[in-house]
Amino acid sequence: MEAFQEIYLNLSKKHGVARFAESGWGWKPSGGGDTFTLDQAQIMQTQWSRAARGYELKMLTRTDGVIQLDGFQQEDFERISKLFKIWYGINVEHREHSLRGWNWGKAEFGKAELSFMVANRPAFEIPYTEVSNTNLAGKNEVAVDFSVPADGDDTGTNGHLGGARARGKKSSGARDQLVEMRFYVPGTASRKEKKEDGEDVTDNDDVEEQNAAQLFYETMVDKAEIGEVAGDTYASFQDILHLTPRGRFDIDFYEKSFRLRGKTYDYKIQYDAVKKFMVLPKPDDIHTLITVGLDPPLRQGQTRYPFLVMQFKRDEETNIDLNMTEEQLAQYDGKLQPRYEAPISVVISDIFRGLTNKRITKPSKDFLSHHEQSGVKCSIKANEGHLFCLDKAFMFVPKPATYISMDNIASVTMSRVGGAMTASRTFDIAFTMKGGLAEHQFSNINREEQQPLENFFRLKGIKTKNEMADESSAILAAALQDDDLASSDDGGANRGSADEDDESVDEDFQAESESDVAEEYDEDHKSSGSDDSDAEMEDADDDAAPDEEPEPELVERPKKKVKTSK
Repeated sequence: MEAFQEIYLNLSKKHGVARFAESGWGWKPSGGGDTFTLDQAQIMQTQWSRAARGYELKMLTRTDGVIQLDGFQQEDFERISKLFKIWYGINVEHREHSLRGWNWGKAEFGKAELSFMVANRPAFEIPYTEVSNTNLAGKNEVAVDFSVPADGDDTGTNGHLGGARARGKKSSGARDQLVEMRFYVPGTASRKEKKEDGEDVTDNDDVEEQNAAQLFYETMVDKAEIGEVAGDTYASFQDILHLTPRGRFDIDFYEKSFRLRGKTYDYKIQYDAVKKFMVLPKPDDIHTLITVGLDPPLRQGQTRYPFLVMQFKRDEETNIDLNMTEEQLAQYDGKLQPRYEAPISVVISDIFRGLTNKRITKPSKDFLSHHEQSGVKCSIKANEGHLFCLDKAFMFVPKPATYISMDNIASVTMSRVGGAMTASRTFDIAFTMKGGLAEHQFSNINREEQQPLENFFRLKGIKTKNEMADESSAILAAALQDDDLASSDDGGANRGSADEDDESVDEDFQAESESDVAEEYDEDHKSSGSDDSDAEMEDADDDAAPDEEPEPELVERPKKKVKTSK
């Protein structure tokens, strides 16, 4: 037996002891823990190269993909090479990496990993087991997402869930980790057809030219087995409308995850990533919204979606038999039924609840809008949607889906924003958050919803400030102080259009031009108004500048008429 100290398995945080024997090898952490073993028949290929912790031995296995052991010294190469040759009959390949630092090169898809080659040397490798998702971020751009550990304590070597036997656990070895990488793939590429025995055909007629980025994406999906889940599909639903992210997706439910399949994007989401699950009846009495909170969020290019928002018609029913045995159903303690025949929103929510073991959150029974609905129509900036009042939070859907926990709310301010006509019919509410968090503002709420919302805020013990009452008092006080409504002889009082005519002169107006409108204001014409209005006009003439000779009413009145008709 050969033993090596302070060796790290798959970028683990703690080192251990690696022991090699004729039957295989094993690794045990120094601080105690589960031992990882591998039979010698599983080893297909080995490589020796420089690594961050010294030198690394990389093994390509039949069932566990790529296994990495690093922490070796340079002088250990002779021992490693000799024992692999004698015991396992495998030559250890000495491989050097490219250190040029170039960000352009050639991507080569191997059996277990993607190698980025620069000057015929690998700059880096990506094991397929570490790829959680990939999508086309642009016409010539492919985004590759990497697996994220469940928590910070996950070392990648914890029992049967860790080590090389667990997909997506190597990236948990360090505090900082890479979560996404993007490849720009220009031009076109050839897809070679393969014969039944796996060899490439040589006939040029069978070579298909297509976009290189598309071919890269399809190859990565195939190699990383994205969308393929161990086990059978428990249930499938076709063409489900999603408001966030926008589009129609097929939903496949598996034992540990569910899959969203669209025309462009394909996602595999673990049930552990589902943090919230809400069923919200839309106030139109036609649709029901199912909102799923995800952490980490779903990503499409640069956009993150922390919530999935699905929309269903309430009267649309479905019947489905779950593809599960009686033993499998028994594991869920009666939370799943073998057959469902109900509205599709009810069926999907029940299946989600059973598989994820999450409680379904519904709108609070303590709130009913003016129209006896669970939500009120409002807007976040230019985005229209509905705000739902839950027992412990507020939820705005569909875009941007916003969740506001009541525990984080410091106060709520109700105010009127906009012009006189708009302000009289709608109002705004703003949530001020604790701890300096960003404020959430919802606008264009119907005035009829003010009292139900205010009652709900007070019922939940949320500090509420109503600025609309203060604004109404201020407007009334300003109106009472207006000089137009007071009986004052002050010569500086505002006299409406008469003052406007004295202060601004319409240069385009021709006093001597003939106009049919002017006849109405002839000196002998009797006005239908009272004598007070004539007195007002005389006062306006008195306010004219000293060096100007007051013009008769025949000239002054048509000026306003012509000006307003322009």
